Amino acid sequence: MTVVETSQAIVAIDGPSGSGKSSTSKGVARALGLAYLDTGAMYRAMAWYMLEHEVDLGDRAAVAARANEPVIALAVDPDRPEIAVDGVDVTELIRGEAVTGAVSPVAAVPEVRARLVDLQQAAVADSQRRGRGIVVEGRDIGTVVLPDATAKIFLTADAQARAARRAHEDAGRAGAVGPGESDIAATAQALAARDAIDSGRATSPLRPAEDAVHVDGTFMTLPEVIDRIVDIVTEACAGQ
Repeated sequence: MTVVETSQAIVAIDGPSGSGKSSTSKGVARALGLAYLDTGAMYRAMAWYMLEHEVDLGDRAAVAARANEPVIALAVDPDRPEIAVDGVDVTELIRGEAVTGAVSPVAAVPEVRARLVDLQQAAVADSQRRGRGIVVEGRDIGTVVLPDATAKIFLTADAQARAARRAHEDAGRAGAVGPGESDIAATAQALAARDAIDSGRATSPLRPAEDAVHVDGTFMTLPEVIDRIVDIVTEACAGQ
C-alpha cells in the first residue's frame, strides 16, 4: 500500500458564515498534522481595532488610512488558535456582537484586504519554512490568498442549517442552554445580510475557486465532513 505524504499540504477551505469552516478546518489540521490559520479572525481583529479607536466604519477612507496600524499576531496551532492585536489577546473579544456587525464593512475595504492578505501569505510561507503544511480557512483563500493551494474546498450548508449552527455557537458563548426559534430566525437574517455583503463586494468577493471541490455538509456530521476533506487532500497530494 502506497503511503501518501500530506505533511506539506496547503489546504484552502472557503465558504459562507455558519457552514462549519472553523470546526472542520481545525479537525482537518489535527487529522493531517498541519498548522491552522483562521483568516476570518484577522478581519475580526481589524474590525475590533477600528471600533476601539472609534473609526467611522461608514468612512472607507478613514478605515483605509488606519489599516496598516495594528500589529496582528496569530498562533497557528489548531488546538489554541489565539490572536492578539498590539499585544492584547482578543481571541474572545472579537466574537462579540459589535465586532460581528462591523467585520463585513471593514473587510470590504480594499486596503484592509491587501494588508491582511499579505499577512496571511506570510504566515503560510513561515509554516512552509518550518516544514509544515497548513489549513487556511476564509472566504477568498482559493481565489486570492492561495490560488496554488494543494487542495481547494468550498464548504456549504443550506441556510437553515447554517443559521441553527451559528445560533447554537452564539448561545454557547453566552452560557445559554440553546437558542430559541426567534434566535435562529434572527441569525438567519443576519447571515443572509452578511452573505450579500461578502458576495457582492468589489474586492475579493466570496465565491468558489474554479477548481475547488464543493462539499455540502448539511446532512453530514462534523467527523464525516472532516473525513471527506482529508480524503480530498490525500487524493490531491497523491496526484502531485
